[in-house]
Amino acid sequence: MTEGNDMPKETVNKEAMTDDDHHEKDKETARIIEEIIEGISPQRRRGTLIRTISAVISLQKRYYSIRPHREQEQRNAEDVLFDMFYNEETGFISMGKFLAALKTTGIRRNDPRIRELMDNLKKVHKLANYESGSSPETQNLNRETFKAVVAQNIVLIAKAFRQQFIIPDFSGFVKDVEDIFWKCKTFAAGKVADYIPQLARYSPDSWGVSICTIDGQRYSIGDVDVPFTLQSCSKPLTYAIALEKLGAKLVHSYVGQEPSGRNFNELVLDYNNKPHNPMINAGAILTCSLIQALIKPEMTAAEKFDYTMSWFKRLSGGENIGFNNAVFLSEREAADRNYALGFYMRENKCYPKQTNLKEVMDFYFQCCSMETNCESVSVIAATLANGGICPTTEEKVFRPEVVRDVLSIMHSCGTYDYSGQFAFKVGLPAKSGVSGGMMLVIPNVMGIFTWSPPLDQLGNSVRGMQFCEELVNVFNFHRYDNLKHASNKKDPRKHRYETKGLSIVNLLFSAASGDVTALRRHRLSGMDITLADYDGRTALHLAASEGHLDCVKFLLEQCHVPHNPKDRWGNRPIDEAENFGHYKIVEYLKLWAEKSHTGEDVKTEIVLKNTDADEEILTDELNSEYDRSVTATQMPKEFSTSSGSDDSTRPGL
Repeated sequence: MTEGNDMPKETVNKEAMTDDDHHEKDKETARIIEEIIEGISPQRRRGTLIRTISAVISLQKRYYSIRPHREQEQRNAEDVLFDMFYNEETGFISMGKFLAALKTTGIRRNDPRIRELMDNLKKVHKLANYESGSSPETQNLNRETFKAVVAQNIVLIAKAFRQQFIIPDFSGFVKDVEDIFWKCKTFAAGKVADYIPQLARYSPDSWGVSICTIDGQRYSIGDVDVPFTLQSCSKPLTYAIALEKLGAKLVHSYVGQEPSGRNFNELVLDYNNKPHNPMINAGAILTCSLIQALIKPEMTAAEKFDYTMSWFKRLSGGENIGFNNAVFLSEREAADRNYALGFYMRENKCYPKQTNLKEVMDFYFQCCSMETNCESVSVIAATLANGGICPTTEEKVFRPEVVRDVLSIMHSCGTYDYSGQFAFKVGLPAKSGVSGGMMLVIPNVMGIFTWSPPLDQLGNSVRGMQFCEELVNVFNFHRYDNLKHASNKKDPRKHRYETKGLSIVNLLFSAASGDVTALRRHRLSGMDITLADYDGRTALHLAASEGHLDCVKFLLEQCHVPHNPKDRWGNRPIDEAENFGHYKIVEYLKLWAEKSHTGEDVKTEIVLKNTDADEEILTDELNSEYDRSVTATQMPKEFSTSSGSDDSTRPGL
């Protein structure tokens, strides 16, 4: 009875010390128990008390079991992080060093997910009365202050340093991307679009690449902050908005899903008198008409513009999305072909009934004139790669089925008349624009945006296309790359030593379990059978210690592994066999060791036997014009200097 009462009290008190609210709940629970006990007769009180306390403790364990475990894990993670970076002499951690290390994992200081960390640093800096010239990000903190600063974001930070993101070795991946970037920068082909003066002013030397993974890892290089207009890169976004609000069935009753096989601005419709797909000008204009006429039709033109821009900003995680009025006015003035497409579709009754064509055309030009930079659009691409969830804000913007349909159209129709070849060579969803942008989506991995104004004859960025092709040559990102057997390409989604580590584990497990068939498979695959684990234990160590004589024979006789490797404790396979009482293996290893010591004599004997055999064979095969008696006396002398039975040393061959 005493033990039964003491244990619950300690448990409850331990939990109560974690939070004031828990303490209040415990007092309330105790009061209820007392009231229950008072209403029970003394004879029945003992058994009822035990059952009541047991039931309460069971409920409390279920109620509190998750939180203490998480809090303990959180405390451990914070302490481990502090121990990784603190200065042993001062006992303080440099936040500049800590944030720099965090950046190597792909997490930037302006990431919205660590906003609390940065705000806490500013508060600590202000309370500590640092000098005016110092920065909150360079201050030194003690253990307790550091733990308080990072506590709210510890889950993300711990995940970053544990390499649990989609690209675990992000710094290694970045180096490969940099190599591709500089290689593509040397390409000087193409011509900057000049159908409006604002586009013609871009420098042909501008070149930038931004990357954002589905875990929010960021990297940029080149001219990534230079503003430009989205142009045709806005088409997948307006199409996604229409799908999200109206549904695929309604949208595709107005616009098709097939590649047109024609120029992007040609006056042509499909056999149903609909635009072929939303990625050509006719399809994008019709998509804009659906947004204008069917989504919140009570809105004015200005409100509809703000509404659409808010979608773009949500996709980019609230980053830089603006509007270039000069480009809008120039687009509207040079839009004869687009107006022709608009009137042609109205003639064929393609629009919803309440469509105002002038407002639709203006809205289409406004979407194309949205101004942004590489950094922002890479987050948009990553949102599409992440199934419609923005990786930096973790907001669900689009439903997964909407993103699926958008990426499918981008894959087949996203790069104008080059779409078929792009799908063949790169195998990824992409969308290009005449401003030089190229939005590339690697589903479930990352989004990439490249910007370089010079275009090829089909209207795609020359450097952007080259970058995409080089990317899939280095990494197995192509949709149909074999992830299991493509050994000539890198897979940045795997840990650096994951493949080798799994191979070693499989090899050692096969040896320990006595699976000769598996060992034979490893041997035939060309694997190095002498690989050891971190303790230096080889497959022979495991096979000997577990008593698998057939595995030991296979490893020595067929794989020719060393018979006496030492692990970190100096133990050899024969020592393992002796320690575990496998004496047949001990005898076999001793015999093998003796043969190895006399290996020189054995090899010499084999060479002599082979020499005699070769002499007899060659003597029988020599042509009749040779004098047999001369050959018979000279052969032993000639072969006495031979080191073996290599055919290249045989006369007459």
